[in-house]
Amino acid sequence: MWQQPSLPVIGCKDRFPVRRIFCVGRNYVEHQKEMGGDGREQPFFFCKAPHDLVAVDAGESGKLHYPPMSGNYHWETEMVALIGKGGYKIAAERANEHVWGYAVGLDMTRRDLQQQGKDKGRPWSFGKDFDEAAPCGPVTPASKLGHPSKAKLWLKVNGELRQQSDIDQMIWSVPEQIAFLTQYYTLEAGDVIFTGTPAGVGAAKLGDELVAGIDGLGELHVSVVAPR
Repeated sequence: MWQQPSLPVIGCKDRFPVRRIFCVGRNYVEHQKEMGGDGREQPFFFCKAPHDLVAVDAGESGKLHYPPMSGNYHWETEMVALIGKGGYKIAAERANEHVWGYAVGLDMTRRDLQQQGKDKGRPWSFGKDFDEAAPCGPVTPASKLGHPSKAKLWLKVNGELRQQSDIDQMIWSVPEQIAFLTQYYTLEAGDVIFTGTPAGVGAAKLGDELVAGIDGLGELHVSVVAPR
């Protein structure tokens, strides 16, 4: 029987049920440059299916099977915002009222398939939306953390620092993303937003150990294992 995907919550046995996953693209200046962009372009979003989630509790390590049909499997470290109260056309100055909590996530990407889609003017689904494409750590409620606008973000691969930035380097802040997104969608409780990655994306290999972290949100540990 299918069960609704959910994430653990720090400090309690409750879980946060996930309804939809939105992801913003090219939302840090340096990452935008490494992907060939320039400037504060209008934000754009793509989606992942909720069953792409790999929920990893604090102190545990998740497993990511190397995905099929790809030879260029990339990591992207992101802060994840989780919606607790729905709304439509939400003003940026009121957007934080709709965020229930935050977590550390990885937007795993089949970069070669994403590039094929770009080259042919086709959707990115094969590159972004696949099994285990959205590992995510436990949720820290905003009632405990507040709404961070500055926090160091990093990723280590096999102990080597590969991504390092601060969430204050986002081109579009979380409230701005919510305001923009709700011009097109009605957000509901359980919706999740992956808020973008900084520079330093790269290819993961079999056996790699990835540790992503954000100050105040802890760490997300995953390892890349053999294909199914």
